[in-house]
Parts: sequence; C-alpha cells; structure tokens
Amino acid sequence: MNYTNGAGGGRCELCGRPVERLTRHHLVPRTRHKNKRNKKTFDRREIHRTVGLCPPCHRHIHTVLDNKDLERHYNTLEALRSHPEVGKFVAWIGKKPHGTTTVGRHRDPR
Repeated sequence: MNYTNGAGGGRCELCGRPVERLTRHHLVPRTRHKNKRNKKTFDRREIHRTVGLCPPCHRHIHTVLDNKDLERHYNTLEALRSHPEVGKFVAWIGKKPHGTTTVGRHRDPR
C-alpha cells in the first residue's frame, strides 16, 4: 500500500488515478475505534486498516457519509464504491488528471 499523510504520491486506491499526494483514510473511522460493537465485529488489524486516497476522493467520502455509516456499512473499498454517490464521483474523477479539484462542481440538489 502506498500512502502518506501530506507528502508523496502514488495511485488512489478508490479511483485508481496516479496522484502526487495521497491521504490516509481509516476504513473504520478513528472516532468509532473504541465502540464496543466494533471490538466484537472487527479484529484489531481491521479496526486500524487505512487505504491511500487522493484528496478529492477522501473529501467526497466524508461529505457524503457520516462516521457511523462508514463504520457499519462502508468499511471496505468495495462497499465504498457500491454507494451510489461515491461510485458516481469515483467514475467522474477517475477520468480526470491529477490536479482536478471539485471546487465549483455542480451538485445534484436531490
């Protein structure tokens, strides 16, 4: 896995784009690590697992999903891709070059 927190690059594990900088995304959000349910559901390695994401994908995930949903339903890359809004965004951003930002991108008001 190739990721950093603020420097260095690689390939986003969600959209697949090569980018100059990756951020770490905790598949089980850190705010949910001490939840008793998690200690029964996940082993220690699973709770602390991170993936390298480009900043636009990382921002979009946290815009669309709250930490409880991430913990319970979207704690794998496959599950994240299956979310309708995340999947649509990943398909869109995956075709864009590094440096593409989401500022000013029209959001569907539905």
